[in-house]
Amino acid sequence: MSAWVLPDHIADVLPSEARHIEELRRLYLDTARGYGYELVMPPLLEYLESLLSGTGRALDLQTFKLVDQLSGRTLGLRADTTPQVARIDAHLLNRAGVTRLCYCGPVLHTRPDRPFATREPLQFGAEIYGHAGLEADLEVLHLALDSLQAVALHNFSVDLSDARIVPALLEGVALSSEAREALHNALAAKDTSGLKTLTQSLPAAVRDALLTLVHLYGDVQVLAQAEQAFAAWPKVLHALRELRHIAADLGTVHTTFDLADLRGYAYYSGVRFAIYVQGASDALVRGGRYDEVGAVFGRKRPAVGFSLDLKELVSVVPEQTLKAAIRAPWGIAQGLREAIAALRARGETVVCVMPGHESEVDEFDCDRELVDVSGQWVVRAL
Repeated sequence: MSAWVLPDHIADVLPSEARHIEELRRLYLDTARGYGYELVMPPLLEYLESLLSGTGRALDLQTFKLVDQLSGRTLGLRADTTPQVARIDAHLLNRAGVTRLCYCGPVLHTRPDRPFATREPLQFGAEIYGHAGLEADLEVLHLALDSLQAVALHNFSVDLSDARIVPALLEGVALSSEAREALHNALAAKDTSGLKTLTQSLPAAVRDALLTLVHLYGDVQVLAQAEQAFAAWPKVLHALRELRHIAADLGTVHTTFDLADLRGYAYYSGVRFAIYVQGASDALVRGGRYDEVGAVFGRKRPAVGFSLDLKELVSVVPEQTLKAAIRAPWGIAQGLREAIAALRARGETVVCVMPGHESEVDEFDCDRELVDVSGQWVVRAL
């Protein structure tokens, strides 16, 4: 095998795409800052027990592991940044009130999470800690939508669900962890026949409720159907009221519901959302409430946030026009260097042409050139 061949689902990012990704990164961090979110930069690796705390088995399987030669302990390369941010909130900042944090950095996955996906996403995320009310859920959701609109994406759809519904329906029902997981998988796959088999031994009311839940997906009418079907479960009705409130707050944004969507059920603790954009093969943004994330660090705080992969985002965002550059000769004359420095200080891109390479073209298309006119360096159009 050639030394330059990369592992499967790992790729170099070449200049044009790298520039576009960096522009998006700066824009997204600025957008989050506009909401009052502070930037944090957690390390790429840390002790495994801290990295996987409270995240469930799925993230464990996605995490690369290695042995620290200094301590002999097992390290993990992060597959998700949220547990690290929860650790920062719990132990380093240790604030009593609301904390808003954002981040942007690479994560690594042992396997791609869907066909053709990279194993090295560039994850951007924003999280708010310390407020249990629906106001935090709404702020995070609006920040996610504003981030998409900031890059001229408007044709999107928000899909809402709630991680509290199934636990509320199963409350008081004795189930092994294996049986519970099988139920979750059948619900997520909308496997009605499998669900009928798995619920045979459950109380009739619970069995009927779970079988009804499989079919509760679609527009806002789903909520009315659910309110009628689950009238005997106050906790479910509370979750449905919150979903209805969020849908009303979104106004004209196209909103759908999938009440049996259980992705991340071991992680999320309340309202969940996924944002779909035309051109993307799967949800571009995922987020929701995960109040349990900091419990393992000894400081359980309300938490809600979202994340997305900038490498995936760049594939559906129209590329911004590259600002044309100025071509300049290479030289050591003081006047030339001062002229070039002055142009760069004004924000211009000045590409110095190496001797013998005058006919070459690179990404920075030049529409002007710096020339010597009667001893003065001036910019003129090409």
